[in-house]
Amino acid sequence: MLAIILFLVIHHFSSLFVQTFFQHRYAAHQHFTMTKGWEKFFFILTWITQGSSYLSASTYGKMHRMHHTFADTDKDVHSPKNDKTILKMMLKTKDYYMGIFRGTFVVEERFLGNLPEWKSFDSFAHGMPSRIAWGVVYLCFYLYFAPSYWLLLLLPIHFFMGPIHGVIINWFAHKVGYRNHKTQDTSTNIFPVEILMLGEALHNNHHHSATRANFAQKWFEVDPTYLTEWVMDKLNIIQLKK
Repeated sequence: MLAIILFLVIHHFSSLFVQTFFQHRYAAHQHFTMTKGWEKFFFILTWITQGSSYLSASTYGKMHRMHHTFADTDKDVHSPKNDKTILKMMLKTKDYYMGIFRGTFVVEERFLGNLPEWKSFDSFAHGMPSRIAWGVVYLCFYLYFAPSYWLLLLLPIHFFMGPIHGVIINWFAHKVGYRNHKTQDTSTNIFPVEILMLGEALHNNHHHSATRANFAQKWFEVDPTYLTEWVMDKLNIIQLKK
């Protein structure tokens, strides 16, 4: 049972870290720079940690930039203001994402600059054989370590870890919480959920100051990902923009 809990916790935080650090803060917002070598390292780390729910960094970046520009309007790629249920919003987000990834949805030129690209790796990691293989890995781990078969009901969390993280922020951080800033959208901060979400739940702060690397602004707010970025900047792995 302990192995299952540890695996769930490790998968949650590692998958969430690459999403907020690499796909969100680096690809979408360019809060920092890194060498091409480190960029490829984080592509591979994204595949290892996100596994069956792997997301293309460049596709994520384009879609997220659209979200900021069109937040809570009829052009928003995911907004609880436009969709009545979580499932409907998730399916709409998936359609936008796949349309951008496949090139069937034309993205405006202003959303295309400075995106990490590794098309051959994206094609491999995004493909169904890779997703199925990771699903089999998760299943085998549970079959070996789970003391009871009812724990197999936790497997969908692993299969859809990325979308689950996305909906926590894109739905609940527009529905509940507090606001430090009167933005034109419905974004909120959720305390102390931002710690469990590595700073992502400081959503109102981020929408107000999208270019700010540190999402925390009040004395009690914590952005764990920014603290990691600060250390990585000191180690010269990344270079935070001033």
